[in-house]
Amino acid sequence: MVSFPAISFHPKLLDSLKDYSKRKFLSDLAAGITVGIVALPLAMAFGIASGVTPQAGIFTAVIAGFIISALGGSRVQIGGPTGAFIVIVYGIIAQYGLANLLICTVMAGVILVIMGVSRLGSVIKFIPLPVTLGFTNGIAVLIFTTQIKDFFGLKIEQVPSEFVAKMESIFHSFPTLSPVTVGVASCSLLLILLWPVAWRKAVPGSIVAVILGTLVVTLFHLPVETIGSRFGEIPQGLPPFHVPEVTWSHIGDLVRPATTIALLAAIESLLSAVVADGMIDDRHDSNQELVAQGIANIACPFFGGIPATGAIARTATNIRSGAESPVAGIIHALTLLLIILIAAPLAKFIPLATLSAVLILVAFNMGEWQEFRMLGKYPLSDVAVFLTTFGLTVVFDLTVAVEIGMVLASFLFIRRIAETTKVSLVDEESDMEGDHHSLRGKNIPPEILVFSVFGALMFGAAEKLENILLHSRQEPKVLILRMQKVIAMDSTALNTLEHLYRKLHKRGIILILSGPHTQPYVLMENAGFLDQLGRENIVAHLDDALSRAKKLIA
Repeated sequence: MVSFPAISFHPKLLDSLKDYSKRKFLSDLAAGITVGIVALPLAMAFGIASGVTPQAGIFTAVIAGFIISALGGSRVQIGGPTGAFIVIVYGIIAQYGLANLLICTVMAGVILVIMGVSRLGSVIKFIPLPVTLGFTNGIAVLIFTTQIKDFFGLKIEQVPSEFVAKMESIFHSFPTLSPVTVGVASCSLLLILLWPVAWRKAVPGSIVAVILGTLVVTLFHLPVETIGSRFGEIPQGLPPFHVPEVTWSHIGDLVRPATTIALLAAIESLLSAVVADGMIDDRHDSNQELVAQGIANIACPFFGGIPATGAIARTATNIRSGAESPVAGIIHALTLLLIILIAAPLAKFIPLATLSAVLILVAFNMGEWQEFRMLGKYPLSDVAVFLTTFGLTVVFDLTVAVEIGMVLASFLFIRRIAETTKVSLVDEESDMEGDHHSLRGKNIPPEILVFSVFGALMFGAAEKLENILLHSRQEPKVLILRMQKVIAMDSTALNTLEHLYRKLHKRGIILILSGPHTQPYVLMENAGFLDQLGRENIVAHLDDALSRAKKLIA
C-alpha cells in the first residue's frame, strides 16, 4: 500500500476482494454487462452533445469507468462522461479548441488528485444546497437546449455556445424543421417513457429505442441525420496513446474552467457515492474517490477522452442490477470495450434524433423541478441563492454561477450567524439560566452589570459587543460578560472585545469574563488578551464572577 503525506492510497477494490466469491462474481458480471449496455447510448450522446465525436464519449466511459472502479473509494460507483459537463466542454471547445479541452481536463484531474491527497473530500459538503440545486437545474435546462437542433432536425451550421445566441439561432432556424426527424425523435422519446417498468431491468428502454430507431431509419431510408452522416464510422478499438499539444499561451485562461470541471466532478461523484451508500448501506472513502476521479481525468485525454465523473443514474442501475463490488464497474468498462471491438461499424446507422430523445430524458430526470414548487416554503435568502445560481448557469456559464452563488450564500450565512448571536443585559427577573450561571436568588449590587452572550461571536456579529453599554441604564463599576454559550470566536470578535476592554478600562470599569469555552479561551490566551485583562478576571462560572465583582467594589 502506497502512502501519501495526508492520505492512505487504499481503493475499495482491495477490501472487496478479501472475501470475494463465485456468487459475487456472477452478480457483478450481470450488473456490469447491464450497465455497460445502458452506458453505450449515453456515452455517445454525451460526446456528441459536448461538441466532440461519439467515440470520444465511449473512450471516456471505457477508460474512466475502469480507473474509477479499480481505484475509487466507492464499492459500486460507475464513472464516465455525464450530462453535467456538456455545457462546460462545449464552451471550452468553442473558445479554445479541442486540444486545449484535453489540457484543461488533465489540469482538472491534477486538481482532483490534490484535493483527495489533501483530504478535502469532506469539504465538498459545505457547498450550500441552493447552489447545488441551482446549477443542477440550470445544467438540465442547458442540456435540453443542446438537443433541440437534433430533435427537430434543424439546419444550423454551428450552434452558438452562449444561451441567448443559441436560442436566437434556434428560433430563426425553425422554418428548416424536419417532420420526419421530429417523428423519429418523438417516437423514440415515447418508447422510452412508455417502456414497461418490469422490463427495464432486463432491457432498458433507451437501448430498445436506439435499436428500433436505427432499424426504422435504415430499412425505410428515412432522411434523418445519423452518426455516420455527421461523424463517419466509429473506429474499432481504443485510439493510440497521444500527448495533446500544449498551447502555453492559453494555460492561464484554462485555470478557471479546469477548476470548474474539478469542482463539478467532485460534487457529482461524491453526491453519487452518497446516494449509493444509502442504497447498499455502505460508506465510501471520499478522498480516495477524488484521487481516482483525478487519475481518470488525467488519463482520458491521452486517448481522446473528455471529462468524467461518477454517474448517479448508471450507479443506481449498477446497484439495482445486483452489483456487489467494484468488479461490476470494471466489467461495465470491458463490456463497452468489447462492443466497440465487435460492433463499432454498426453505430454509424444510429439516428441522432433518437440520441437526442435519450438526452432530453436525461435532462428531465437530472433536474430537481419540484424545487420550483417549494420556493414559497423556503427562506427568501435560500430562494435568492437558488434562483441566482440557476439563472447565471443558464444565461452565462457554470463557473460564474458557482462563484457568485457561493459568495452570495456566504454573505447570507454570515448574516444568519450575526442574527442568531445575541448580546443582552440580564437581571434576576429576566435570567432563565440554572445552577452556577443563574442570577436568580442572588443579591446583585447596582454597581455590577451582567451581560449574556449567545451564539458564535464572529466578525459579522462582533459589532454587537461595541454597543454593549448602550443597553445599560447606569454606569457600573464591574461588567460581567457571561460567555458559557459562546460556541466560537474569531479574531475580529477578539479585537472588538479588546477594544471594549480598553474603553471600559479608561472609564474605570472592570471587565470579568465568566465561563468561556475552550476555543475562545485558547484564542484569547494565544493573543495575550488574558494577561492584558488579568487572569484573575477569567472565572469558571457566574457565582465566581459575582464573588470576584463584590470584592472589587467593597
